[in-house]
Amino acid sequence: MEGLGINIGYLLIQILGIIIILALMKAFAYEPILRTLEERKTRIAKGLEDARQASIARDNADAEAKKILDAARAEAAKQRQQGVEQAEETRKGIIRQAEEEAKQIVEEAREDAAAERNRILADLRSQVVSIAVAATNKLVKDSLDTERQHALISDFLAKPPTEVSSLTGARAVVTSALPLTDQEAARVESMLQVDEVAFRVDPSILGGLIIRVGDQVVDDSVAHQMGALRDSLA
Repeated sequence: MEGLGINIGYLLIQILGIIIILALMKAFAYEPILRTLEERKTRIAKGLEDARQASIARDNADAEAKKILDAARAEAAKQRQQGVEQAEETRKGIIRQAEEEAKQIVEEAREDAAAERNRILADLRSQVVSIAVAATNKLVKDSLDTERQHALISDFLAKPPTEVSSLTGARAVVTSALPLTDQEAARVESMLQVDEVAFRVDPSILGGLIIRVGDQVVDDSVAHQMGALRDSLA
């Protein structure tokens, strides 16, 4: 070796130094670097896994949020539809109530007008009776006693025709030219074989009674008699 110019001792020292350097590098540099790299690799892997889990969680959250939003939109649409239906029903109810109230007002006005007309006619009855009595006295050339006068007038205005006793049904409608007295109404009711009697006033019939039970009618009014007489003369 010495012939080659190599110093064995120096070579051994260099080899030993290199071994020592390698040992020191392994102990103080290589292994810490490896541990650092491994720790970094582990952190990177964990970070990637956390990112993957976060992405999954975000996707799940987005899907859940979409479900919630869709459900909220559906519920809002349902509430709007219900609101529209309720508003429409309320509108129809208000219209129905207004129509019913209008009908009631008209009916009450009609009833009030009829009651006022009947009251006026009842007030005029005494005058009509006086005129009729005076006309009767003039025709017969003699004075009638008061009782006979009132009996004639009552018969003229409210005497039921005998054929009404044959009428059958549940309800009768009696029409007279002037409002009947309680006594006259009772006499009419006693001759009718029905459960209920309603009284109406129609001055156009002039006198007598029109009695209707269902589709059965007995017309003993003066207007009817005058019409029949006019037809017979024609």
